[in-house]
Amino acid sequence: MNNYSIRKADSSEYATIGKLLVSVYSQLEGFPKKDDQPEYYHTLANIGNLIKSSDIEIIVATDQQNNILGVLVYYGTMKHYGPEEINITEQNTAGLRLLAVSPEAQGQGIGKHLTESCIAKAKLQGCGQIILHSTKAMQTAWNMYERMGFKRSHDLDFMQGSLGVYGFRLLLL
Repeated sequence: MNNYSIRKADSSEYATIGKLLVSVYSQLEGFPKKDDQPEYYHTLANIGNLIKSSDIEIIVATDQQNNILGVLVYYGTMKHYGPEEINITEQNTAGLRLLAVSPEAQGQGIGKHLTESCIAKAKLQGCGQIILHSTKAMQTAWNMYERMGFKRSHDLDFMQGSLGVYGFRLLLL
């Protein structure tokens, strides 16, 4: 039995979620640090700014005391998916970005359950696929995505500065 629940984040939680994202991403070995990509970390810290339309949701896993254990951003369409380096125009497609689980909660299946909840949401919307991106520094997530059936999609790869960012897709239909 899980000791956490998955739900849509409240806007009052965005600052806490931003701190979690900055903390988790800045600790990834081989991932650019704040000084290397300050704009990216600004985006993480100000996660609420990504909510540009009703098809974007920040999904969180919380414990019984409502502490945020993990986060994933769900895009019901690719219209605002970003990042700026690519332009995904595929229709009938959902997107996932910015998965992070607090170090204290890692290994409990939170990342998988966050991802599964978004897959279920995309299926309910009738989406034919989900797209996401990862880096080699995010090997734990990368491996999880592959175990869940996501396939590498080289046509979605791009460079974020000097960082290789790799596309994945999961066909739903």
